[in-house]
Amino acid sequence: MSASRNEIVDFYRGNPQVSVLIVGAGVNGIGTFRDLALQGVDVLMVDKGDFCSGASAGSSHMVHGGIRYLENGEFRLVREAVQERNRLIENAPQYVRPLPTVIPIFKWFSGLLNAPFKFLGLLEKPSERGAVVIKVGLIFYDAFTRAQGTVPNHQFQGRAGTRAEFPHINPAVRFTARYYDGSMHTPERICAELLLDGEAAHQDARALNYVSLENAAGKRVMLKDQVSGETFEVQPKILINAAGPWIDFANARMGLDTGLIGGTKGSHLMLDNPDLRAAIGENEFFFENKDGRIVLLYPFEDRLMVGTSDLPIDNPDEAACTEDEIDYFIEMVQVVFPDIPVRREQIVFKFTGVRPLPASDANTPGQVSRDHSIVEIAPGSALEFPVYNLVGGKWTSFRAFSEEVCDKTLEALGRTRVIDTRRLAIGGGLDYPVTEPAQKAWIAQLAGRSGLEPARIQELFERYGTRAQIVADYIAQGEDRALNFLPGYSRREIEFIARDEKVVHLDDFLLRRSLLAKLGRLSHANVDEISKIIRAALGWTDEQADAEIKRLYAILRKDHGVQL
Repeated sequence: MSASRNEIVDFYRGNPQVSVLIVGAGVNGIGTFRDLALQGVDVLMVDKGDFCSGASAGSSHMVHGGIRYLENGEFRLVREAVQERNRLIENAPQYVRPLPTVIPIFKWFSGLLNAPFKFLGLLEKPSERGAVVIKVGLIFYDAFTRAQGTVPNHQFQGRAGTRAEFPHINPAVRFTARYYDGSMHTPERICAELLLDGEAAHQDARALNYVSLENAAGKRVMLKDQVSGETFEVQPKILINAAGPWIDFANARMGLDTGLIGGTKGSHLMLDNPDLRAAIGENEFFFENKDGRIVLLYPFEDRLMVGTSDLPIDNPDEAACTEDEIDYFIEMVQVVFPDIPVRREQIVFKFTGVRPLPASDANTPGQVSRDHSIVEIAPGSALEFPVYNLVGGKWTSFRAFSEEVCDKTLEALGRTRVIDTRRLAIGGGLDYPVTEPAQKAWIAQLAGRSGLEPARIQELFERYGTRAQIVADYIAQGEDRALNFLPGYSRREIEFIARDEKVVHLDDFLLRRSLLAKLGRLSHANVDEISKIIRAALGWTDEQADAEIKRLYAILRKDHGVQL
């Protein structure tokens, strides 16, 4: 088990010097944290909320290269992203898997002049992409990673084959193209395991959620523990601002006036619509809506995710899925599946994230680059340490961005890289058995050693990959039983996650360490049962436990449209 938050805070009260302070624990901050820890750098990472609770939690759950960015001429970005997509499939196979993605195509030649007109600044909204444009794009897409061989090449299918496979598809669809990206149902769990890997790699790598940046001056940064209300000081040699869409807000607290971010919000709905879920099968549908916006239908266990919007927003704290967006998502389904209705009462969860895009004067949000950059603010009269601002970026390419930030930081500290992360497994992806026979053997071996039933080990393996070993060992060390109202989980499993994965609030577990809220699995009964387990594990009082349930219900109602 890692050090407790009180132990970490007490340590810095006595030892405020730290080589690197990372502000913001989304995927770019956490990826950089792990990379620095692997190189032996002492590093503290803090976030004003939970880990992976902001922009990184609001993603579309795809690990993708961004085929549409080819139209903007961003070949380097797409090449990097598809290579990183493949690495994530290989390094985190417990959470990232190849995702067949279908593009419905209505025209032959439309969109041929999109790229040159965009380059000349003569096009704001692109013409609908036809078969020829999509075919050329997919040829490039395949070529960038053919040597890795991680996913199959694309295929095209005509009207007859398309109708045979997807009987409910719009009859106006002439072709479908299928290519492969990656699915990522649980970005929050990837972040949790990256973070734990970082702490395990170096004893002086420490991470704190619910700790905010209050102010900074000279060589000092004042931080506030949002749980206790107490403040403490650290003195970093380098500060990495990984606050995503909150970068400018964090800089303002340090007396720095920046205008680096021009974020856009993207909302999503989680639907319980069995007809639509069956219609897409195990394929994601990725297509243009009538306004030219690229949207998606994503298979998510027995649910279906619909997204996403791309709307400018000034304050990320005000991001929420609006009624207009819900109308937009419901109507867009009819473009591809006109005979399958979507109703509001089928929405089991909704969520919104804000993309930390660079400030731009582009005519439309879709034209703003998704590439990443480090904007350095050198030491000056206000601060005696440099600030590295991590601007932009995609979930898929976080490892490459983290590597770039880590290398720059190592150079500034006069150190050199000792570990390469390109083929480094993440958490429960270590020694992951890939084939079905190997998985059965792994499960049987762990069942025999732990004394747990093979079916129970299978559940843990599907949830945590090979990290199921330490979860099973913990479960086996005490008396355990399945939950009354959620039999797929057990008391000691939840207790382990609460203690080992830095859970502070009830919503940390229900929204981010598990998929229970996102899949619409919560009820008064199982929330009450789970809260009692976490209460005992974390030593909450009766008053704290009641407050945690009220907090959870308020978050579900306000941010996710869930009324229990």
